[in-house]
Amino acid sequence: MKFGLTQQFQCSYLEQQQEQLLVLVTDNNDELDNQYNYLLGQGFRRSGEQIYRPHCRQCSACQSIRIPVDSFLGSKSQRRIANKNADIEVFTSPTTKPEYYPVYEQYINHRHNDGSMFPASQNQYTGFIECDWLETLFIEFYLDKELIGVAVTDVLSDALSALYTFFKPEYANRSLGTFAIMQQIEQAKLNNKTFLYLGYQIDACQKMRYKANFYPHQRFIDNKWQLITKKST
Repeated sequence: MKFGLTQQFQCSYLEQQQEQLLVLVTDNNDELDNQYNYLLGQGFRRSGEQIYRPHCRQCSACQSIRIPVDSFLGSKSQRRIANKNADIEVFTSPTTKPEYYPVYEQYINHRHNDGSMFPASQNQYTGFIECDWLETLFIEFYLDKELIGVAVTDVLSDALSALYTFFKPEYANRSLGTFAIMQQIEQAKLNNKTFLYLGYQIDACQKMRYKANFYPHQRFIDNKWQLITKKST
């Protein structure tokens, strides 16, 4: 496998930091699914067709995080969120649907209008979400027959990987990000997967902290997975 380094650019999560990425370089998409299955376990992630990992010179804040799904123990807060959303119907689709994009557009333009993904566009959505060489599961959330959110989830041989969750901003008080992870854990169990990957945990970034509230979890630190069994005090 060959890799390239991007130039440094402004970090999307920490204002004071510069970001640099290590990116897989390949001309053969036939092997990408197998390569990604391995690279996911080495702290990599995908965005569209691109496989990358942070490779920042003076910062190691990004830690890949995954949940061993059979060991997961929901907290009282997470169980309350599940009960609060008991009226949501959950469906799955193996392909993206046209009705997803308007929800994505509202989510980006209202909740992330200070980030690199703003403003949302159809081309940006397609380039970020879709991937020709990888199986992807779309977990849909419906309330009173209305689509209110989608959790985009990649399917690997031994794991699911949470790519992105978006929802209608008016339902923010339902903690749908946490609810989506709980649904992805259930899907992982149903499909006999060992792990659910959640992307990168950045403790210093408020928007990312909810991922670390799922215990036990593992973090990729110093090129090895380390088990975190409870919240540090």
